Amino acid sequence: MGNGVGSAPSGAQWSIAADGHEAVVVEVGGGLRAYRHDEVDYLDGYEADELCPGSAGQVLAPWPNRIRDGAYAFGDRSLQLDLSEPARHNAIHGLVAWVSWHLIERSAESVTIGYDLPPSPGYPWGLRLRTRWSVGADGLRAEHEVTNLAGEAAPFGFSVHPYLRLPKAGVDELTLRVPGRTRMLLDGRLLPVGVTGIAGTEYDYTEPRPIGDAVLDLAFGDVERDADGRSTVTLAAPDGSAAVHVWADGEFGWWQVFTGDTLTGERHRRSVAVEPMTCPADAFRSRKDLIVLAPGETWRGAWGIRPGG
Repeated sequence: MGNGVGSAPSGAQWSIAADGHEAVVVEVGGGLRAYRHDEVDYLDGYEADELCPGSAGQVLAPWPNRIRDGAYAFGDRSLQLDLSEPARHNAIHGLVAWVSWHLIERSAESVTIGYDLPPSPGYPWGLRLRTRWSVGADGLRAEHEVTNLAGEAAPFGFSVHPYLRLPKAGVDELTLRVPGRTRMLLDGRLLPVGVTGIAGTEYDYTEPRPIGDAVLDLAFGDVERDADGRSTVTLAAPDGSAAVHVWADGEFGWWQVFTGDTLTGERHRRSVAVEPMTCPADAFRSRKDLIVLAPGETWRGAWGIRPGG
């Protein structure tokens, strides 16, 4: 099941299908490479022979987004992570995006995979990660579990990085709805420096409106929730003929929306990354919505993609 010479750069490919929905989950990073319904691709993924571009479909843990200088303190320790975004001198997107996950259980419509993150100098806590990916009449669903294997409390955050698209519509044509009433203010390194309300501003997407030429790489917070505790981001075609919804349960209090402006070639502004996050960037330093897992504690969260009206 390894990803040696002659196999896909993303390792083993696990395909699941039900009710006209199909998805492909990959070994490297344990993420989502493809998702379609009735032969229409709603995920801007990548090919089996392609290295995952722009964090497409990746799982981001034990932190999402960026940590300033990769440096943080927890308990009585001062810790230093590798600077995985050297141009901005940040640590970005966690530690599990490029490791091999293993198969735990598989059926025609679901696959459960796992990875045990070992302690390291920059993050000295072991974690057990498990994800069940499934498809059915309601679309795609991801259920995540993360358990602290260490004998002491561990800081933790979680996100995923799917890019969503609609047929025959580029980013500029899409209508966007984001149920966040605040947004993070960022510095030149895309790190938070404050929070502000969005009501009445150009960043107010609480009612659907066209993206147009807006350049977005923003975290939205203070989310409005449905009766079931979920929040939902929607992308729709300009004529209302097609839409795709990304929902997340109550564990996710933030939405990152990225219009792909820094991506090159065909991927430039071709799709929108819609990322449910448990915390904003730099939470290891700010403690903003940081989850602290007690020894043996398991965090659980779920999200999904639903095409249609």
